[in-house]
Amino acid sequence: MRSRMPLRRRSAAFTLVEIVIVITIIAVLAGSGIFLVTGMIDDAKFQRVDNDLKALDLALQSYERNNYFNPPSQEQGLKALWEKPTSEPIPERWRAYLTEAMKDPWGTEYQYRFPAQKSKKKYDIYSLGPDRVESDDDVGNYK
Repeated sequence: MRSRMPLRRRSAAFTLVEIVIVITIIAVLAGSGIFLVTGMIDDAKFQRVDNDLKALDLALQSYERNNYFNPPSQEQGLKALWEKPTSEPIPERWRAYLTEAMKDPWGTEYQYRFPAQKSKKKYDIYSLGPDRVESDDDVGNYK
């Protein structure tokens, strides 16, 4: 007769080292993903500024065509696109082209300068950028 010896069962579990290695790999992958997404968000903000500038430019061109003279004066600014100007030159055929002031992705209203100093157009429209200060990193219809 054979003697009955208890069979040793191998437990089906992970060791602490294996768990730490897997967690480390997941952390590295997650960190890489976050880094890449952050770069994409910044690119998306600058793309939005470009699209907003095109929309503002189109609204200013419509304003100019409908009112038979130059775009809004420096004093009137972009506000003339959503509120009828009360200072000269007062447009005869004014209508609202926007419902309210447009803000850039950093929460600052777009800037307007007439006559233009940097653009080849009659006016400059630009965003102050992430630093919210007029400087060389501003994004406008001239870049």
